[in-house]
Amino acid sequence: MTDQEKPTEESQQDENQLIAQRREKLNLLRETGDAFPNDFRRDTEASEIREAYGDKTAEYFQEHTHTVRMAGRLMAKRVMGKASFANLQDTTGRIQLYVHTKQLGEASYEAFKTFDMGDIIGVVGTVFVTQKGELSIKLTELRMLVKSLRPLPEKFHGISDQETRYRQRYVDLIVTEKSRQTFKARSKAVDAMRRFLVDRDYLEIESPMMQVIPGGATAKPFVTHHNALDMDLYLRVAQELPIKRTLVGGFDRVFELNRVFRNEGLSTRHNPEFTMMECNEAYVDYQQYMDMTEDMLRHVAQSVLGATEMEYQGETFDFGKPFERVTMRDCVMQHNPELSDAVLSDADGLAAYAKSKHIDVAAGTSVGMLLLTLFEETCEDKLRDPTFVIDHPVEVSPLARRCAYDGTVTERFELFIGGREIANGFSELNDAEDQAQRFSDQVAQKNAGDEEAMYYDHDYVRALEIGLPPNAGLGIGVDRLVMILTDSPSIRDVILFPHMRPQAN
Repeated sequence: MTDQEKPTEESQQDENQLIAQRREKLNLLRETGDAFPNDFRRDTEASEIREAYGDKTAEYFQEHTHTVRMAGRLMAKRVMGKASFANLQDTTGRIQLYVHTKQLGEASYEAFKTFDMGDIIGVVGTVFVTQKGELSIKLTELRMLVKSLRPLPEKFHGISDQETRYRQRYVDLIVTEKSRQTFKARSKAVDAMRRFLVDRDYLEIESPMMQVIPGGATAKPFVTHHNALDMDLYLRVAQELPIKRTLVGGFDRVFELNRVFRNEGLSTRHNPEFTMMECNEAYVDYQQYMDMTEDMLRHVAQSVLGATEMEYQGETFDFGKPFERVTMRDCVMQHNPELSDAVLSDADGLAAYAKSKHIDVAAGTSVGMLLLTLFEETCEDKLRDPTFVIDHPVEVSPLARRCAYDGTVTERFELFIGGREIANGFSELNDAEDQAQRFSDQVAQKNAGDEEAMYYDHDYVRALEIGLPPNAGLGIGVDRLVMILTDSPSIRDVILFPHMRPQAN
């Protein structure tokens, strides 16, 4: 919050006075009857009125009477003697109200004059068009349903302070049209993703969010404690391993779309809990899953935007075009042309090059880890158009199948759009002995201080020993995808209630 936007002592006193006045009005309502009635029933919403009557003329309403019952929040009021105008806002939009003593009666009109912005009201009236051509409702009945005790922000077009928007999302949704549209778009995106998979005979499952062993991704987990069992549990960092267990059990197409939790820092791209869509299909590989990822994102964009092309923070992305595919090794060489093939295979040479670029690397870091580090530091933010980076080193891909042509890399892809990772997928490793060794390697890394390294999951290895069919898996970060679809610069803009530091009292 900027100094100009911080409430001054004077403004705080003014707000306290306004709240006190509204409480007095609520007390009067309590004395005269039910202050919070729940017997008003609506039959129409603002969008329905505009759709049905938006093209009608004043002459039409002289011959036709349409009575509607609506409810919503009072967002504007202009009192002019015996006639007034107001705006009512419901979940679909706003509609103008025309309030006159002739139709409403003196008592109800006087009561209306005491109403405040933010009050929730119920109205009954007839649809008409004003002399200025504004579709409106001429009220015949008006009721207070909920007295709002706190004033809404004075700024008519929303809250300018970002922190207030995130902390008081309920207010932000009332006064900021873009926020309402963003979360409607998010709902459409999630629904489109789910329908895309269900239409392809995928089975949706729900796996545990609290786990004895957090697996499926290299990430630092949150720890909680189960009192009855007297044991620590971890919030899951991915849905992947339970999904593959169901493939062992005989379900060939499975997905889960829900929250995962990672104990990482906050940024415009990171929130400690976020939404992931993960899916796996038997008897396909990562090449086919890249094709499916493209198809899914085109379907989602078309469902949300009505087009495959979108503007994001001044850039244009087109999901309708084929996505580029490049190996991680080639990508590093492309953006570091001074590197040779020989150096890319030499740990000492890569470490020296990284240090020349002021990139810190620990002694003894493997070639694969160095390659990933160079990619993240010198390439990732340059991948603007949708690009699959494929064939990641084995050391950084503990669950992915090795490439047949080169056992040091895996059949893995990450999708980057606008310089950020949107999706991750691979042909799954189904060799139980290889998986056991990779888990052991991860444990060694964890013992050496890597908090994001995986735990050894004995039960998952046991499942592989039963037999996991060849398959591919995909994970899509829903929040980051919605950021692009809605032109939102921060992940907090697309999460209804993002995590924030506690406010100082």
